[in-house]
Amino acid sequence: MPSPSSETPNARRAFWRGYRNALPFVLIVAPFGLVFGVVALEAGFTVSQAMAFTIGTYAGAAQLAAIQLLTEQAPLAIVIFTALAVNARMAMYSAALAPHLGQAPLWQRAMLGYFMVDQTYALSAIEYENRPRMSLGEKVAYYMGVAALVWPTWVAASLVGVIAGNLIPDWVPLGFAVPIAFTAMIGPMLRTMAHVAAALMSVVAALLLSGVPYSLGLILAALLAMGTGALVESWMVKRGTWT
Repeated sequence: MPSPSSETPNARRAFWRGYRNALPFVLIVAPFGLVFGVVALEAGFTVSQAMAFTIGTYAGAAQLAAIQLLTEQAPLAIVIFTALAVNARMAMYSAALAPHLGQAPLWQRAMLGYFMVDQTYALSAIEYENRPRMSLGEKVAYYMGVAALVWPTWVAASLVGVIAGNLIPDWVPLGFAVPIAFTAMIGPMLRTMAHVAAALMSVVAALLLSGVPYSLGLILAALLAMGTGALVESWMVKRGTWT
C-alpha cells in the first residue's frame, strides 16, 4: 500500500483524513469479507484459490454473485455476465471521479482503478464535493487513505473466513453486513427525487423478480432502476425543478 510520507504536508493530512473517515466501514467490510470467505469455503475453494480470487478481483458483491452461481452450476457465460453486470457500477464511479482524478499519471490511475470499491468512491466523492479546492495530490492521497484501511480489512477478513469459517456459529448474523454496507453508502447520496425514485424501483423490482433463475432478477432490477432515475431526472430538468 503506497505511503503518503513523500507527499506534501497537505497530502499527508488528506491521506490520514481518508483513513480516519474509513474507520466506520471496518464494521461492515470485515463481516462482508468473512461472508465471502465462508461462502468460498462452502463452495469448495482452497485457501489459495479463495485468496487469489479476492485479491485479484477485489469486488465483494461480484465475487459473492459469481460463487453463488458456480455452486448452482450455472453456465459459465451467465457467471461471467452476472459478475460483470454487478461490477458495472464501477464504470459509473470512475466516470464520476474522472474530473477529479483524470489528470493523475497513468500508473496512479491504474492503482486507483484497482482500489475502486463502493467505500473508496462514496467517501472520495463526498470529500471532493465538500473540499472543492483540494489539489490533485491531495485527492489521490485521500483516496488512498481510504483504500489503505478498506483493502487490508477485506483481505484479512476473507482469509479468516476461508480458514476458520467452520468455526463461526450459525447464529452469528454475518449476512447483515451486505445490506447494511450498501444502505450506509447509498443513504447519504439520495439527494434528489431521481435518486430516490431509482432506489425505490430497485427495491421493488428486486423483490418482484427474485424468482428469476440465476439471480438475473437483480440485473433486471438494476436496469429498471437506472431507467427510472433517468426518466425522473429528465422530467425534473424539463420542469426546472432539479434539486
